[in-house]
This record gives sequence, structure tokens and C-alpha cells, in this order.
Amino acid sequence: MKKIKFPSAQTILLVIAAAVAILTYLVPAGKYDTLTYNTTENTFTRSSNETTTTIPATQEALTTLHINIPLEKFKNGDIRKPIGIPDTYKEIEAQPQGVAAFFKSPIKGIIEAADIIFLVLIIGGLIAIMNVTGAFDAGIAWLANKLQGKEYILIILVTCLIALGGTTFGLEEEIIAFYPILIPIFLAAKYDAMVALASIYIGSSIGTLASTINPFSVIIASNAAGINWTSGIDGRVITLVLGLVICIAYIIRYAQRVKKDPTKSILYDQKAEIEHLFGSDSAKTNLKLTGRLRLILLVFTACFVVMVYGVSSLDWWFIEMTTVFLVGSIVIAIIAKIKETQFIDTFVRGAGDLLGVAFIIGIAKGVTVIMQDGAISDTLLYYASSVTNGMEKGIFINAVMLVYSGLSFFIPSSSGMAVLSMPIMSPLADTAGIGREMIVNAYLYGMGLFKFINPTGLILASLAIVRVGYNKWLKFVWPLVAILTVFVMVVLTVSVYI
Repeated sequence: MKKIKFPSAQTILLVIAAAVAILTYLVPAGKYDTLTYNTTENTFTRSSNETTTTIPATQEALTTLHINIPLEKFKNGDIRKPIGIPDTYKEIEAQPQGVAAFFKSPIKGIIEAADIIFLVLIIGGLIAIMNVTGAFDAGIAWLANKLQGKEYILIILVTCLIALGGTTFGLEEEIIAFYPILIPIFLAAKYDAMVALASIYIGSSIGTLASTINPFSVIIASNAAGINWTSGIDGRVITLVLGLVICIAYIIRYAQRVKKDPTKSILYDQKAEIEHLFGSDSAKTNLKLTGRLRLILLVFTACFVVMVYGVSSLDWWFIEMTTVFLVGSIVIAIIAKIKETQFIDTFVRGAGDLLGVAFIIGIAKGVTVIMQDGAISDTLLYYASSVTNGMEKGIFINAVMLVYSGLSFFIPSSSGMAVLSMPIMSPLADTAGIGREMIVNAYLYGMGLFKFINPTGLILASLAIVRVGYNKWLKFVWPLVAILTVFVMVVLTVSVYI
């Protein structure tokens, strides 16, 4: 019998989209009322499915609505998105998403995810320009010689730096840029592409799981819970350090096994294909790193430094990030004396190489579109909050964490999850006799754990760049997810009793 081939990322997402569309026929549609602060008028707008009313922006108004959030959080811009109002859930007329909605969802998703899609395409063009200059090959050869016998340092360095970005400013979508750059370096170090993928993606995942000052998760969630974001930070720092040690040890263990015996690699059957794709060639190890190539690498590195600084300190987002990489590719072309026609052809071809990844991002966003149009996200949140009510606090906090893991499949956005769910879930901490910071931590850990394997998140797009199947990733990562789940549950349980 012919071996059945595991489906592509695009097919997996379309199957998920179809399943979610069917779910809109089975799950009742429902909505929480939402509250939005109007900065120009200094008023609140309360929106329900039928009506919209204006309310004076006072602390008394928030108290009346059972929203335990200081008014200043709205006025100083800490909370900008509409938040859910507790105890206002009601079922609305069903909005099932049929065949037409299913086929439209990828298109709507691509339109909604246009910002990150353009970032990916521009990065593809930049990588192609870099490959033409030969700077990558020379730089990789130099680094491989320097790290000889100490290649494990590369794993530690990359994972820690990516995790640092994740815990401080939510480095997630931006990691797409690092795969084409770092994979050839890991291949030159005699590791497989899975080690590079793991160091980058797991680094980001463990960093965002234990966010310390990440404005897109812990700060916005704490604000929506009505507490200071520093509450519970000690536990998050401990979780970050110990979790990072677990992840690095896991990756190094696999990497050393592959280095000793390449046949142990999960990707061994793709070894030649991946090495050809990322230009790994032992004949290039003698390439000389000239002054011009050093300058090109410096400009290339500066693009990422500027991007990180802009996102973390200047409130930049996708338009600014994309512009940095576009300008960087032009500057590099000028330094390398690449002719205008060659630049255009190379850049467009490089962008085309990542078009499949761009489509995956769009299709994944389309799954969220179906849920939004079907109005089932609030219903799932309502039933999830009902399930955890009245539990003993040790069981309760772990149940909340698992609920957030499940909900993150339907709402993969950390900021979206925070403003929607935290005003609903955080008051449950009061009845359970624990601090609201524990709900924030459970939200972070739950979403973070599922991020390792969440098909509606970034993992399928990441795998598409490396040409690795989702089944192979699951085979690699599931023991680590199991270990981290037990670890996080122990941390949460101990935290509520001390």
C-alpha cells in the first residue's frame, strides 16, 4: 500500500476553516456588550448587538457595569480596544457560515493580514538580494570556522535572544524574517533545519509564554484586569528562566544526537532538499569575507536592530518594519553595485519564493474571520468562564490555564484575547480567593503553551519556509510541550497556595 502523505499547511488550514464553519451551525451565536473609551469626547460608548449608548466616563459608571478597572487606564491610553462587559452575554440570531463564506474566508483573511503578508514578501526580496551579493555564504563560512567544536553556543545565543524579544516586546510575527538567515548557519554547524526552527520558534514561544513587560499581552491584560502589570512578575521571571533552561536543554539534546548521527534527524529524508534550498555547500567554506561583504552584512544586521528598536521604543508596526527592509535591500544593492534590472528581477523572484508562506498567513487569518462572522467566540468564552466557576483554587487556576489554551485556537491574538476575556475572567479570581494576577499568568501560560502547536497561529507559516511538514514538527515538539505543561501547572498550583 502506498504511504499516505501528510497534507500541506494550506490544506490543514482549509480543513480547519471548514470545521469552524460547521461549528457555526452547532454553537449558538452570542455576544457580550462592549465598552469603548472616546478620547475626544471623554465618554464611554456601550455597544450591544442592537443598540449603542453613550455613558459619562466616570469611575462610578465603571463600577455600575462591574468593571473593576481604574478610569485612568482608559484615559492614558493603556486600554484602547473595546473591552467585554461582565454579565452581559446574550444569545443572538444564528449567523451560520455556509459554503460561500468558507470560500470567501481565505480572501478576507489575506486582505486582513495584508500588513504581515507584505512584510514577508519584502523580506523574501531582501534575502534574494543578499544571496546574490555572496555576503551570506562568506559570513556563514567565517562563523562556521569560529564556532568549530562549540556550535551549541549558537543554539543558546539564538534561543535566549529571541526569548528576550518575546518576553519584552512580543517578538512573534517578526521571527519570520530570521528563518532564511539563520537556517544556513545552523546547517553549516552540522545541525539540521529542525534545530534552527526550534531555536527561533521555541525561543519566541517561551518568551511570550512568560511575558514580563510585553505590552501586547501582560500589560494590556493586567490593565483589563484592573491591576498593575508588575503584579505577579516574580512568578513570570522564574517561569521564564526555568522554562528557557528546559527548552534549550531539549533542543541541544536533539541537536547533539543529529550532529553525532545525521540519520537520527527527523528531517533526514529531506536533508538534500533542504541543503539545496538554503544553499548549504561545503565548497563555500573557503569564501573570503571581504571589506565590501562585511559592510553589506553590517547594513543587513542594522535592519534588524532598527526594526527591534522601532517596535520596542517608537511604537512602530508592520508598515515601518516593512519600510526598513525595503530601504535596506536598496542600500545593499547600491553597495554591491547590482544593476537596476537585476535588482528588480532578483527582488521579485525572492518575494515570489515566500508567496506560499504569505498565503498560509492569509488562510489562517481566514479561520478567525469565519469565527468572527459566525459570532461564536463570545459564546465559547461564556461557557468556558461558567465551567471554571466554583472550583477549588488549585484546580481552578489550572482549569483557567487549560481554558485559555483551548480558546487560543479560536482567538490566537494575545491582545484580542486580553481585552475580550480579562474583564470576564478576572473577577472569577475574587470568588476563588486568589489574586487577579494569577488569572493574567494563567492566560499567558495557556496561550503560550498552545502557541507551540497552534495551527491557526504562526507555526504553519514558519514550517512552510523550512518546507517541513506539521506532522514532523509535532513529532519533534510534543514531548517538550508535555514537559512544559506539567512544569507550568506546578508553578501555578504552588503560586496560589503561597
